[in-house]
Amino acid sequence: MTPDPRAERTRAKLRRALLDECARRPFAEVGVAALVRAAGVGRATFYLHYADLEALAVDACADVVRDAVDALHAWRGRPDPRSAPDALLVFFTGLAPHAPLYRALLRPGGGGPLGRVLHQDLRARSLTERELVGAPEAPLVASAVAATFAGVLADWLHGLVEGTPEEIAHKVWRLLVGLHAVRWDVTG
Repeated sequence: MTPDPRAERTRAKLRRALLDECARRPFAEVGVAALVRAAGVGRATFYLHYADLEALAVDACADVVRDAVDALHAWRGRPDPRSAPDALLVFFTGLAPHAPLYRALLRPGGGGPLGRVLHQDLRARSLTERELVGAPEAPLVASAVAATFAGVLADWLHGLVEGTPEEIAHKVWRLLVGLHAVRWDVTG
């Protein structure tokens, strides 16, 4: 079934209106009435597409999740453990314009509605990648990678981990490469 282009245009208007509103005020202060006025749609139309503002916000931030997952898998062959891929550096440096919204949806430690989506998508992609190459402990490492990345990202956005975007990209990259490199010989 192909998506309805009118419905997609309406969702795009609502996402843009939300991002614009959140650039002016905290997410907690955004109301449905102002949002639908800014988007040029009716209140009933909003609820036809989204259960609430949080659902819209997660949808509006879905690109950041896709960007994160893609950035972490933007290399082929053997990764350089000292230097993050360029895509990961671009990802971290590009977070600033909507950081307050991300903080509202991504709780410290990696929880919250955006954290759940990030963990789910990153775990699925990591699991697929590990299984394709026959890496050991694929489910365990995929879970660890997803939890580590979501947790560090959230804690950095909330100021619990210090570093410039470039520094944090390299640090989180080293952590993730280390998780992939763990030896699984538990007999000795």
